[in-house]
Amino acid sequence: MRALLVSLLAILMPGPTRADVVWRGDFETGNSSQYTRAQQVSADRLQVVQSPVFQGRYALEATVRQGDDPINSSGNRNELVYQGYEKEGSEYYYRWQVLFPRDYPSAKTWQVFTQWHHNGCCGSPPVEFFVYGEELRLTLTNSVTPWKTALVRGQWQDFIFHVKWSSDPSVGFIELWHNGQRVLSRYAYATMYPGDGIYLKLGLYRSDTVQPVGVVYHDGFTQGTRLEDVLPPVSQPTPDAGTPAPDAGTSPEGETPPIVPSSPLPDTGATPPTLEGAPLQVGCSSVGGPLWVMALLGLGGLLHRARRR
Repeated sequence: MRALLVSLLAILMPGPTRADVVWRGDFETGNSSQYTRAQQVSADRLQVVQSPVFQGRYALEATVRQGDDPINSSGNRNELVYQGYEKEGSEYYYRWQVLFPRDYPSAKTWQVFTQWHHNGCCGSPPVEFFVYGEELRLTLTNSVTPWKTALVRGQWQDFIFHVKWSSDPSVGFIELWHNGQRVLSRYAYATMYPGDGIYLKLGLYRSDTVQPVGVVYHDGFTQGTRLEDVLPPVSQPTPDAGTPAPDAGTSPEGETPPIVPSSPLPDTGATPPTLEGAPLQVGCSSVGGPLWVMALLGLGGLLHRARRR
């Protein structure tokens, strides 16, 4: 009898809240210590600042001037690197915010602000988000661009990127939410090179033909294994998981998929939500007490009766 009661207690007692946030790169440390290393020509190119911010107290200000080449490679760049070691078959959700100032330069060439790079030295990364002219684009290997939309300056852009990393196009896929709207349905594609790894680069990397100074802000980067891990608290609705929203951009073939209105997150332009995990909700009985407390009361009675026997 005692063994049974101990087992029931182990089941009914609340344990620690499950945390599936894999990593945070939200700069709330007040510096860039959450990242593996920096590729920058000088310390003023990648600065953690207190304004503007989307959430919390800090964000990253990334600046690139023509000629910035800290790793003696193609293009100009200043980027933070996070070596997350995503493996073949792994699946994650990533959320982060990006702000392009009102004077952000327009150029008919690539200006990458977020990329998942392969471990190899050369060639285009498997996944990159970049500005081209007056567009934001998500581009994969072989220059496939499954999503693009108009560049908006002076407002935070909120991204949730869902990906299964695989070199097999029948296994790998991506999904995308932009500003609370699901804008890209599950898109099957090879998201890794065979036998290679993946790591994150955040900042600004652009063609060396761009002359004006470029500044971009990043905030709130969170990586999780579930959509809920990267969302605000449960008081805010979940992004729609149905058909892409009307601003879904274009497919690689230039065709827009059928549209059904989706359920957006609340507007994040005013008071940005925090990205902390939602509190555990404890169920209650019909008499108003938490279920595990009521169960313990019942077990106490059983113990009392067992002792009386």
